[in-house]
Amino acid sequence: MSKSPDPAARLPPLNALRAFEAAGRLGSFVAAAQELHVTHPAIGRHVRLLEERVGQALLERHARGVQLTPEGRRYHAQVSEALAVLAAATDELCERQQPAWLRLVVTPGLATRWLQPRLAQFRQQHPTLRVSVEPQPWLTHCPADADLALMYGDPGDFSGTAEVLLRPAIFPVCSPACLAQHGAPQRTADWLSWPLLHEDEGEWWSDWLRRSGLKRRLHSEVAYGSAETVLQLALQGQGACLSNALLVESDLAQGKLVRPVAEAHTLQAYVLLQRPTGLSPAAQAFKAWLQEALASSASASLTP
Repeated sequence: MSKSPDPAARLPPLNALRAFEAAGRLGSFVAAAQELHVTHPAIGRHVRLLEERVGQALLERHARGVQLTPEGRRYHAQVSEALAVLAAATDELCERQQPAWLRLVVTPGLATRWLQPRLAQFRQQHPTLRVSVEPQPWLTHCPADADLALMYGDPGDFSGTAEVLLRPAIFPVCSPACLAQHGAPQRTADWLSWPLLHEDEGEWWSDWLRRSGLKRRLHSEVAYGSAETVLQLALQGQGACLSNALLVESDLAQGKLVRPVAEAHTLQAYVLLQRPTGLSPAAQAFKAWLQEALASSASASLTP
């Protein structure tokens, strides 16, 4: 039983096909040579070789360039399509070999103080992933160009797929020097004589004081807009701010910050926002790691 001829053996040389495709598309041996980075005579030789292989003229030569013959036009369309398929397959293969990007949008305080110091742990488990972290104070939904967004706020403020990850206890912190200057508040009303650092227009401190029994609507003179900013000011001794253990655990342990009172209240939540199109494998891996890491941090913060 005879074997079927090898299809590859019937194929013209790839360089001849590329030269013919470029010359037919550009209408010029010179332009084809420039595009393929070869000499003008080389293009001519490749096209002649192809014409000899198929047994007919594919291009008509003119003083100002070349033009496809009727048979050449039909063949050119098929060759162009075949080369495009090869190029697309090659691009796809190369993309699969490249490390995937995981794009995260994260509220600045958590990004700087909790997530970034732990990213090495995640990448040890997923070394083929490259991670981009974009700090963003506030979003109501996950951007289309991000895999996940991690925000802090009331769960009802967010749209789309939003999952509550953690409701941390919130408490005031300040520098030791600030505490020494103002003294620990003995009553909730004593906070009104303190320099209070606000992320917003006063709502957050007002809510915290209300839960401590003081109904007073505060109005901030400066709204700093992010947890990281008010924490830096607190470290400088400029006043007290509200925070949680995820953000200040290290500063408390090192004595850079102190808690003037032990009182703490649960206010809002860290919420994970997902794209409507669902989670990529990289996003699924990060979500699983994030849930475990947050749970571990929360558990550690409760340990005496």
